[in-house]
Amino acid sequence: MCNKKMLKEYKDVVVWTYKDLRGIPPHLTQHQIEFDTNIHASHQAQYRMNSNYDVVVKQDLDTLLAIGFITPMEKATWLYPIVVVLKKNRKLQICMNFQKLNIVTKKDPYHLPIMEEVLDMVAGHEVYSFLDGFSSYHHITITPKNRYKIAFIIDWGTFVWIVMLSGLKNVPPTYQ
Repeated sequence: MCNKKMLKEYKDVVVWTYKDLRGIPPHLTQHQIEFDTNIHASHQAQYRMNSNYDVVVKQDLDTLLAIGFITPMEKATWLYPIVVVLKKNRKLQICMNFQKLNIVTKKDPYHLPIMEEVLDMVAGHEVYSFLDGFSSYHHITITPKNRYKIAFIIDWGTFVWIVMLSGLKNVPPTYQ
């Protein structure tokens, strides 16, 4: 079991906030978006957003910019609108629908491990840690040459993701 003493002892390796998140060095791994064939870009129009969501979405956008998860982009050939979803806890979440991108993305042949085998490997150990303990996929960056494929548009501009996010095809194999 994890206790306060151990957390204090190893506080330099524990991620407490998004600003502490250093991620996996790009030379070790990055997420790539490979196409099956020569595909034309998907440029979708911006959705109209409920004006009651403006303040919360702008705050989230500013946070994503400040921690370096997204960056502004002037020109985008692949462009997705954001979708604001009300979660069960009544908080708003910004989502993207990458369905068109996922259709043309080449499937990664890597098989995910069988959960029972993973649990057998960690059973019996006093302490173990999972990389997704904080902000899971955001530990891995998107290959710079592929970032233009996951741009999104919102009232405040066009932005591109720097870090990997859920909803993209092949994210689980990259994460593994």
